[in-house]
Amino acid sequence: MPYSAKDFLDFGYAGSAMFRVIPPCLFFLMCFVPAQSQLRTSTYEPPAPSGYSRVYVLWPDGAPLAKGSRPSDVPKLYYYPAVAPVAGSAVIVMPGGGYTRLMMEKEGASEAKWLAAHGIAAFVLQYRLAPDYRYPVPMLDGSRAIRLVRSRSAEFAVDPRRIGVWGFSAGGHLAGFLATEPEQRNKEARDPVERVSAHPDFAILTYARLSMDSTVPRKGNLESLLGPNPTPQMIDQVSIVRHVTRQAAPSFIFSTTADETVDPLNSTAYYEALKRAGVPVELHIFELGPHGAGMGQNLKGQEELEIWPTLLEHWMELHGWMLSEPPVRGREREPEHDRERPDR
Repeated sequence: MPYSAKDFLDFGYAGSAMFRVIPPCLFFLMCFVPAQSQLRTSTYEPPAPSGYSRVYVLWPDGAPLAKGSRPSDVPKLYYYPAVAPVAGSAVIVMPGGGYTRLMMEKEGASEAKWLAAHGIAAFVLQYRLAPDYRYPVPMLDGSRAIRLVRSRSAEFAVDPRRIGVWGFSAGGHLAGFLATEPEQRNKEARDPVERVSAHPDFAILTYARLSMDSTVPRKGNLESLLGPNPTPQMIDQVSIVRHVTRQAAPSFIFSTTADETVDPLNSTAYYEALKRAGVPVELHIFELGPHGAGMGQNLKGQEELEIWPTLLEHWMELHGWMLSEPPVRGREREPEHDRERPDR
């Protein structure tokens, strides 16, 4: 049975993603909107990524605000187990596609396989899309994905303090949104998954839309996510740079100067915001490379991009999220970032 409006309060969404984006009165209106206005309008069904081991449905009893039971109405995680030696970390990959499509292979499966081969438990998130699902539904799906992995961390051989997100383009916007959400959880929620934090421990942001400021060139106002004619308040809520605090997740940012879809000034703006807040951050902007370059491999005439996954690997090793060498028997490696955080 799908969850009700009261369940959102019980689960601890108050004050987190749900109430950052819409006021409570509008939230309840969304939950009880007449059935005829909840009809689906899209026929698109995201393809499954290749090579996964298992699928985890985020809400087995029905997702909040679901409009049906088709595959695209059911947000899920595709699991790629870590290959030994394991690092004890997990990363949830969030494909791009403008919030209307999902690039499940080039910005999902490829990265998940790379992570698993480096000893990291990997997941590819299928989140719900426009025009049937708009803000804040993708954010709910992303939050739930982090909570699911953290609540089942023992099953995945993962430290609950080493769970990151990796987003591309619109998926990078989603990852940035989650990375700047405050620590929120409800230990009294009836669903045990909702009792743990949805805040990622680190974020990897790849040619991501991160600023809606007028000083950063952009095409449109994320209408696919916000709907037509979004208000200034709505735009402000999804401008990631405006919500950076000291608690934001440490981040690795990749972009290219040649990107004509998402201006690299999004990346520099987010870097500056994190730097001012005292959050660990690393930024790489390459000269060549179109939007959607993925991991930058085998792109004719753009061989310089092939190094960027190695730079990411070194950054993850620096913070202890990826092993630089096999672990010493009988001694667990501690993450170097080790910032104080509440229990997860």
